[in-house]
Amino acid sequence: MIRKILKISGYFLMLLLVFELVIYFMTPVYDFPFPQPFSGDRFYNPYQGMDSTHWRKANFHFHTRAWGGLTSGRHNTHEAFYRTYKALGYDAPQISNYQSIDNFFSDSSFYIPVYEHGFGVRKKHQMLLGAHKVLWLDYSLIQNLNHKQYILNLLRPESEIVAIAHPDWEGGYSLNDMKRLTNYDLVEALDANWRSIPQWDAALSAGRPVWLLADDDAHDIADPYEIQRMCTYINSPSVSGDKLIKSLKSGMAFGAEIFMSVHESFDQKAKLARYIPTVNSVIMKSDTLYVSVSEKPLKISFIGQNGEIRKIVRLADRAWYKFDPGDTYIRTEVVFIKNYKYPVVGPGTIFYLNPVFRYNGEKPSNPLLAEINWPRTWILRILGFGSLIGLIVAGFFIRRCRKRCRIQDAGCRIQD
Repeated sequence: MIRKILKISGYFLMLLLVFELVIYFMTPVYDFPFPQPFSGDRFYNPYQGMDSTHWRKANFHFHTRAWGGLTSGRHNTHEAFYRTYKALGYDAPQISNYQSIDNFFSDSSFYIPVYEHGFGVRKKHQMLLGAHKVLWLDYSLIQNLNHKQYILNLLRPESEIVAIAHPDWEGGYSLNDMKRLTNYDLVEALDANWRSIPQWDAALSAGRPVWLLADDDAHDIADPYEIQRMCTYINSPSVSGDKLIKSLKSGMAFGAEIFMSVHESFDQKAKLARYIPTVNSVIMKSDTLYVSVSEKPLKISFIGQNGEIRKIVRLADRAWYKFDPGDTYIRTEVVFIKNYKYPVVGPGTIFYLNPVFRYNGEKPSNPLLAEINWPRTWILRILGFGSLIGLIVAGFFIRRCRKRCRIQDAGCRIQD
């Protein structure tokens, strides 16, 4: 009986392997564009026309019970999730389970269908906001640049926003990947488990107009060290899902890494959340960027091409930066003091603003620029499928030969 079970299991694993190889061999081979930094004599400011009274606090990455409790987050209920995030002042808390669109809040105005795509052995995941349906194709083993681009292309028509999730976690997306990949909207550069700011800068330095997303990526609603660590502030006239999506796609948002003291309870977090500063204005006049915030920070940093710091202004609630001819984009980081109400020395909450960049007047977008190299694609498919068929045929003949040998051995024993 055990032998039969092992035999069936072996056949099942072989079928899975064959199916996986077919998926790999079907992947197109792309010619990727070379990085082209932002250029032009005009400046795109994603915060143009924003209203500083319209900031909406949001989180798009949280896991609740799904798939019968097989995935992480199995102990989190929808009620506890909503109650906790609302107490912390969130306007739009969203649930993003693995390969599953949760519709528990679908009758709420702030609801956005979200899910996390990817089930491979490494963290090459994507966040889908405004998702229409779940994509079930993925590569469970290795992924190269072609595989990553193909997945982004398949996800593109099925969601309003495609975001690369925690790109630096377990080396999911390298700096070179971020320079070459296109056809996505956001980068989850701030994740409570990992920071991926260099990956974001790599994409921006290559001329990809992609915006930042910041999330908790929490799996335990009862652990204050997982909740309200990162969040996205969206400038929107209302908390309706379609308005939030529109603002995110245009870049009118910023990410916050919220300071948390040791042994801070949920009650303390809720109290301090009321004192988190805000962004008052981000204005571009001619070639000069002006930024102001509601509280005096430790410093305001202006960061440009390849993540290089271009200017730092200390202990001032407003600062400016004049673009040099060599500046392709400038993004702003604001580091506040530890306690907003009772100032003490030391870094606290950090704001990461979306970039202002050069452009020629056309609406910025990140369309698919990689083109399929059909000769290389068909060479890969022919060699891949030919090898696979050869292995199957060889396995079949080896099995027949072994069976024939067993029959002959049995006949010899009978004659003896």
